[in-house]
Amino acid sequence: MQPVKRIEIFANYVELGKILESLEKAGVRGHSVIKDVAGKGTRGTITNDLAMTMLDNVYIIAFFPPEKLPLVESNVRQTLNKFGGVCFISDAIEIETTRCVG
Repeated sequence: MQPVKRIEIFANYVELGKILESLEKAGVRGHSVIKDVAGKGTRGTITNDLAMTMLDNVYIIAFFPPEKLPLVESNVRQTLNKFGGVCFISDAIEIETTRCVG
């Protein structure tokens, strides 16, 4: 097991490319994106009752080494301050697994 940081971002689909670019520039190697996200937070209720459009929200989750935190935080903050969205960073533990060879 090894410690990692988990970053979770909720943003508008239109800004997805810019956000992923900011993560990549900070050295985050991989990510997952869930499209058409709805919910309620401090900024109110966000729903996607209509057919999926470019105005829908996305959820981005990624993991990175703790030593990259200052650069990741700086890059993501700049992007979100410019384009909007919310971000959460927390501690996580990666379980190392054996790769199965068939």
